Amino acid sequence: MKRNKIIYWISTGLFCAFLLLTSISYFTDPNFVNIYRHLGFPQYFRVELGIAKILGVFLLLIPQIPSRFKEWAYVAFGITLISGAIAHFNSGDHVGYIITVLFFFTLLLISYIYWHKRNNERTVLQ
Repeated sequence: MKRNKIIYWISTGLFCAFLLLTSISYFTDPNFVNIYRHLGFPQYFRVELGIAKILGVFLLLIPQIPSRFKEWAYVAFGITLISGAIAHFNSGDHVGYIITVLFFFTLLLISYIYWHKRNNERTVLQ
């Protein structure tokens, strides 16, 4: 039980820290303007995605948020990361970009799996 909680919070914390830092960088780092241009995305998408990622991080980190909202946040992050990997691949970016995105997708999966394990433990205990 404690092991599941530790794995959940480490994977979720690392994932959310990465997303929060990149989301803030969308608004503060001029390099992201060039990255989105290189990937073929309009600049308004960078702003929308930055806001959505910040909101999603809060959905994952706040324990009192209902499960259905957390489920949607996990799905949205999964779609975003897979789409990001495809966008980097189609833009001819170095394989390191794709591996980085897939690494954080793996962290997301670990977080999701252990979130369910923790919820199942709570249900059994009640």
